[in-house]
Amino acid sequence: MTTTSQPSSISAGLYLELMERCLTNTIYGDGYTTWQEPAVEKDYDPSLRELGRDWPRRAHTMIGGARLRNLRQCVEKVIVEGVPGDFIETGAWRGGACILMRAVLEAYEDRTRRVFVADSFEGLPVPNADAYPQDRGDRHHTYETFSVSLDEVKANFAKYGLLDDRVVFLKGWFKDTLPRAPIERLAVLRLDGDMYESTMVALTSLYDKVSSSGFVIIDDYGCIESCRKAVHDFRETHGISEPILDIDGFGVFWRKER
Repeated sequence: MTTTSQPSSISAGLYLELMERCLTNTIYGDGYTTWQEPAVEKDYDPSLRELGRDWPRRAHTMIGGARLRNLRQCVEKVIVEGVPGDFIETGAWRGGACILMRAVLEAYEDRTRRVFVADSFEGLPVPNADAYPQDRGDRHHTYETFSVSLDEVKANFAKYGLLDDRVVFLKGWFKDTLPRAPIERLAVLRLDGDMYESTMVALTSLYDKVSSSGFVIIDDYGCIESCRKAVHDFRETHGISEPILDIDGFGVFWRKER
């Protein structure tokens, strides 16, 4: 593994900045919809795109500029400091966050780490309210916007020239794929599963694989109560005391100390 204090050149840094603008599509400024009116397209609003408050029509990520920069900073930091492990996002949508992680590896000439892309590629599951009553009434499974096929996500990676054998796709429901995922260690664990079940299954299956000084990022903590509850339930059960740091009012992260 190559670890350097900065990207291999100034042009590599410019490459990553351009990747961020492309992935959020702030270059062309595509229209968007919202969860309140998923069938109504509205004109591009840069303030919403920066904070990931819209559902872009064409952009490859909906997490917004602030959360995308946070992800980049976390990935860069573990590479610079030599924190061992791969990267994963659980809940990838069109693949944008994972594409960025793979791009950072390219910029830093890291040839050993892998990026795991975990998703059903069929949208979100129907709530299992018997096992997870916190998800009762959840409607995420009704939004067609969240259903993006594996072929489409692979095609998005290919558009950036970043589809190779270091991108590993885990297709299926988290309860089936994450407990047996071929992962030994993680340096960055990013959760974007929205629901209590998705969040809890991901934490239960993967948290112990996060290296000391690795990062845990929760995309929906500030906006979905069931996700936030899963995080607090897991942290309380496992005695996790590292401070939770806000990113943009929605996303949060912490750095694992133990």
